Amino acid sequence: MNKQSGTGDAAEHQIGLDVGRRDLLKLAGAGAAMVGAMSFLDMHSAMAQDMSNGAANFYTSDKVTMEKVTFKSQYQLNVAGNVFTPKNIDRNATNPAVVVGHPMGAVKEQSANLYATKMAERGFVAMSIDLPFWGESEGQPRNAVSPDFYAEGFSAAIDYLGTQPFVDRSRIGAIGICGSGSFVISAAKIDPRMRAIATVSMYDMGAANRNALNHSLSVEQRKQIIAAAAQQRWVEFTGGKTEYTSGTVHELTADTGPIQHEFYDFYRTPRGEYTPVGGSPELTTHPTLSSNVKFMNFYPFNDIETISPRPLLFISGDQAHSREFSEEAYRRAAEPKELVWVPGAGHVDLYDRVDLIPFDKLQSFFDQHLA
Repeated sequence: MNKQSGTGDAAEHQIGLDVGRRDLLKLAGAGAAMVGAMSFLDMHSAMAQDMSNGAANFYTSDKVTMEKVTFKSQYQLNVAGNVFTPKNIDRNATNPAVVVGHPMGAVKEQSANLYATKMAERGFVAMSIDLPFWGESEGQPRNAVSPDFYAEGFSAAIDYLGTQPFVDRSRIGAIGICGSGSFVISAAKIDPRMRAIATVSMYDMGAANRNALNHSLSVEQRKQIIAAAAQQRWVEFTGGKTEYTSGTVHELTADTGPIQHEFYDFYRTPRGEYTPVGGSPELTTHPTLSSNVKFMNFYPFNDIETISPRPLLFISGDQAHSREFSEEAYRRAAEPKELVWVPGAGHVDLYDRVDLIPFDKLQSFFDQHLA
């Protein structure tokens, strides 16, 4: 969720920013010709908080009800969720359900609530969750990276939904947005209770951290990142200050790359900015430096073919900087599978732009496979 090369929500490394800076210079040259005396900062300011294409991260609906819930993970940590149900739901019957995971470094109030609300409008019981260590879910230290705990958050949500009397435990699906796209795949490989899985603007958080976008990070640079994290462990073990990494920048400058600008427009403006109770705006989207290297050992696409015959749906903008991850997952997955390109959409566009997000496709996918 946030960084020049990585995070699809989520994470990237300072070393990998040079490519973004070069891209910015190209854009800057074209921009200067168009705006004349307008400065870079004026340009960025004018572009900030782009509410086009129905941007509606904080969308609410009078057709659904929302209930805040908590439940235990297998590791006995409280996971926080919001359960959205259609107001006309038949609670004497069992209904299909979906779990929605937020972008890496975000919280359920960023994108996941929107998707859950829209799916509830379409007849599903839908739950958005905060991944462990983030938002209202438990886990210390805050903002820690643990792909295994993140995947467990999805399975714990299945535990909860499958024990509700108005949910059919044989008809539960899952949606992972950005980084959660890779976490839900990791979970689904060992949890067949997820009967259908969709990802949107997926980031493979392992590949994003090992290689950066377009494999622009060298092995030597990777080793430097790992070494810095290892040194930071000494600091924290002896009581020193916790350091944070990657995430979305907090101000725009002439050197801010286009990918970071894309994340900034969502996370650092009223369009999508949100700080949970007890959280810190300064730390929003930033994982801890010493734990972020856990992603180096994260290979969610290994054995992705074993999810078959359960169906996989990959949705990405055809202009998304992250499209390589959906392409790779689709290539490696077994049938049934589908890759849907959203024309003209970038990565972050599919977080909240309801005029671009293919909710009709998500509905038909889950209607078919959770029938």
